[in-house]
Amino acid sequence: MEKKKFKMPSSYVIIMAIVILVAILSWVLPGGAYDYVDPEASTLEPIAGTYHEVESHPQGITEVIMSPINGFMDAVDIILYTLVIGGFLAVVMKTGAIDAGIGAIIRKLKGRERLLIPVLMLVFSIAGAAFGIEEETLPFFPVLIPVLLAAGYDTLVGLSIIKMGAALGVMGSIANPFAVAIASRFAGISMTDGIAIRLVLLAIYIPAGIIFTMRYAEKVRKDPTKSLVYAQAEENKKFFLKSGSDLDNMPELTGKRKLILLVFGISFLIMIWGVLSWADLGITIWPTMGWWFPELCGVFLTASVIVAIIARMSSDDFIDTFLNGAKDLMGVAVIIGVARGVSIVMNDAQITDTILHFGESLLVNTSSVLFTVATYLIYLVLSFFVPSSSGLATLSMGIMAPLADFAGVGRELVVIAYAAANSMLALVAPTCGLLMGVLEMTRTSYITWMKFVGKFLLLIALITIVVLSGATILLY
Repeated sequence: MEKKKFKMPSSYVIIMAIVILVAILSWVLPGGAYDYVDPEASTLEPIAGTYHEVESHPQGITEVIMSPINGFMDAVDIILYTLVIGGFLAVVMKTGAIDAGIGAIIRKLKGRERLLIPVLMLVFSIAGAAFGIEEETLPFFPVLIPVLLAAGYDTLVGLSIIKMGAALGVMGSIANPFAVAIASRFAGISMTDGIAIRLVLLAIYIPAGIIFTMRYAEKVRKDPTKSLVYAQAEENKKFFLKSGSDLDNMPELTGKRKLILLVFGISFLIMIWGVLSWADLGITIWPTMGWWFPELCGVFLTASVIVAIIARMSSDDFIDTFLNGAKDLMGVAVIIGVARGVSIVMNDAQITDTILHFGESLLVNTSSVLFTVATYLIYLVLSFFVPSSSGLATLSMGIMAPLADFAGVGRELVVIAYAAANSMLALVAPTCGLLMGVLEMTRTSYITWMKFVGKFLLLIALITIVVLSGATILLY
């Protein structure tokens, strides 16, 4: 009898299992509460040393069943924003503007293919930092890999440019709506808090990734036997150089598509302008708008309509495309609601502060640097089991962020540690469906990929720890 292979359960199953575990704990743990700096504030900041026991409210089957529903109600602003972003990206992709932009870069650098690596990796990194491009990278693999193979490189170079390039950007996210925005929302801080630290990380991550990829690529170009996929090199060339997409099939970068790319870029600049607390930065030339998810929904919905008008989409085509894009991110929206249900069950059971008190007890006599490093390491572990960036942020930030108050550090460091750890694990965790799908698409074994990225990612982890520790020492 053939043994069944173990299959890691989905993020939904893991989160619902956590909901059930929390419900069980609500019958065991005592209820507790802190005194808060401002009990009426939208973000409750607990006062260390004020914990006291209160009556608990054990959660039963009804509460477990209702948890994802209540989670949806509590996170409706983020869920709506996620769906609007999905629709917006789908409308832009439908016009071919992004494909055309990439194609124009490739054509411009023809004969100087070596420059493709830093230029394209920078493009994908910026896209990752700005709006968390992940699933949206999928169409580029069959387009870029044939070009790189023809230039004397291998499939791993293409994987590194696209997959690692985007991931390095996400690790130091500036305005990623699926990671930093959601995490900041549940941490009770502005998305711009800690942006200087994230910029420092980006200034290290991106050049390091480019140098790593270029060194490997040049080694392969000079001696193809140095390629980690040399054994299947001929097979890869036959497959990719005959498979569907190539440079000749890339859409032309017309004036209309240039205008769409301009609207695309401006919409994200408007988003950043609207959420930044300019007054806190000492800038008074324009007002601080204080925008958040509802206003940002309006920005991207408007941008979607403008793009559709420029592309001369019919109303039916626009609506179908927008809704299909929203549907593509429905999984993200659902996981946000399900994960938020964990916090609701904990709060209703009156055990959230009990768990915080346990964390506070552990942090007694613990240095702020140790707390920051431990947070990063904890998120590396959590990201293996909950690879979804939005799901992990929703699930954990309500607990981890307040612990920073007890450690005497800013909550933005927790958000930065989360984003850096989660995106790095997305490059190696077999629980990440997107990674495994991309490896299958590029005919790359998981072991080979680990050989390729392993040492480099250990270096990235060390750099992250050093930067986070330095920021903690300098700021707190």
